[in-house]
Amino acid sequence: MTEPSTVPLVEVDDIKVHFPIKRGVILDRTVGHVYAVDGVDLSINQGETYGLVGESGCGKSTLGRAMLKLIEPTAGSITFDGVDLSSMKGEKLRTMRRRMQMVFQDPMSSLDPRQSVESLLIEGMRAHDLDKGKESTGKRLRELLSSVGLPSTALRKYPHEFSGGQRQRIGIARALTVEPDLIVADEPVSALDVSVQAQVINLLEDLQEEFGLTYLVIAHDLAVVRHISDRVGVMYLGGLVEEATSDDLYAEPLHPYTRALLSAVPVPDPALEDRRERILLVGDLPSPANPPKGCRFHTRCPWKQAEKCDTERPPLREIRPGHRVACHWAEDIRDGRIRAHEVKPESVEMDWDTPDDDATLTGPASVTETLNP
Repeated sequence: MTEPSTVPLVEVDDIKVHFPIKRGVILDRTVGHVYAVDGVDLSINQGETYGLVGESGCGKSTLGRAMLKLIEPTAGSITFDGVDLSSMKGEKLRTMRRRMQMVFQDPMSSLDPRQSVESLLIEGMRAHDLDKGKESTGKRLRELLSSVGLPSTALRKYPHEFSGGQRQRIGIARALTVEPDLIVADEPVSALDVSVQAQVINLLEDLQEEFGLTYLVIAHDLAVVRHISDRVGVMYLGGLVEEATSDDLYAEPLHPYTRALLSAVPVPDPALEDRRERILLVGDLPSPANPPKGCRFHTRCPWKQAEKCDTERPPLREIRPGHRVACHWAEDIRDGRIRAHEVKPESVEMDWDTPDDDATLTGPASVTETLNP
């Protein structure tokens, strides 16, 4: 396997995506915001696979779409291969998008049922002037289908004639038609059977080797992320709370939230499974429309302290080379100077009037669709 470069392909600096919540029938007024992504810094190197994990509603899918400018960021900057995308619009952005593609979570809803596979694949090529003639384009499409494990006869068929795994392969082939450098894979295997998941994950690795691709893989399955990722970022309520290489993160998670996530992953050794620590989080994920002050995890954290936790939002700082953590007490927790304690559920009062049936979220989708696409 080719080692990833140390040269950043994508750099995100303090990116924010806030969706205003409107209320009113005649005159809309903004009564609050959904802080889907709220100040994220990360970079992805060329040829690297970056895994982004977190529970539903943490904003990981919104972050991936914002990086491709499918959603307009509220603030922050996005740099792709040295080019600032923040203010880029129109034809320049459309041209740049050839190098950035996305594989969506649900292949059935992302493929037009009225178009054949050939029409679906050729559409992007024509949009970017890559259709050089019937013979050369047909050869290119057959090669792509072969690369994703489908026969050339699939070109004449329609999405409903394929299984879920085959449709996801078509989605991957569609992303590859325009020869991208970066692919954002949003939950690429969550809708598939376990046996098919392994096939698609192995396919992504093979394609990365063949085409020199860079991946941002968004997932909630920690086993999938561990298998495919070089580095892993953990998101909670709109922010990045920990980032490290895959081996370091799984060997020694330093943020309380990451420790809780990993403690829920089953271990195939019954003796070890019975002995290992389990961390059960109390309460639900707070509303992204009114996140807790200070550390956003403090309402559920077994290591919460009286100082700082509920008043100061911790910065994402480097604890050791390549390992960043957003926790005031990460070193003390790691070294055992702070012990876990019982957590009592906290209620969070909204700072704005609770919206009624007239309240709407202004953005590309509803709250549920935006945060849990």
